[in-house]
Amino acid sequence: MHEMGLRPIFYFGVKMGRASQQLHDIIEPAVSALGYELVGVEHIAQGRHSMLRIYIDSAAGITLDDCEKVSHQVSAVLDVEDPIHGHYTLEVSSPGLDRPLFTAEHYRRFVGSEVQVRLRTPLQGRRKFTGLLRGIGDDEVVVLEVDGSEYRLSLDQIEKAHLVPKW
Repeated sequence: MHEMGLRPIFYFGVKMGRASQQLHDIIEPAVSALGYELVGVEHIAQGRHSMLRIYIDSAAGITLDDCEKVSHQVSAVLDVEDPIHGHYTLEVSSPGLDRPLFTAEHYRRFVGSEVQVRLRTPLQGRRKFTGLLRGIGDDEVVVLEVDGSEYRLSLDQIEKAHLVPKW
């Protein structure tokens, strides 16, 4: 029994990145088949229960009916593929005004926007940066201007990023 208790910690601590790509690869065809763009997938382990959050978008915007359609389709695919061990909650959402940034293409699309970035590990004693997105190179290094200083952050360093809404 004690050995079983350690297994989920090892799984999420070591295989989380690989699981996220696997989840993306399973979910993307189902979302695309319905005519939506898969913006990103977040898998958040919370002990014995986890949250799977899927962000979708389309040129016409996203309604509650769109989220329900995608939820039903993705649920069916996940039931067959069974990539998540244990209980989880599936949430399908539009990216919203504080749109999350997942890929290099997302960063390219929103150059000139204000973004908030949280790093996996501290850089110069801090993990959170809010500033102007200046660009991203082919080397996948994000250039962020914060309070007159320029920071060069590799995508691998970034844990989470999103647009700062303009009110």
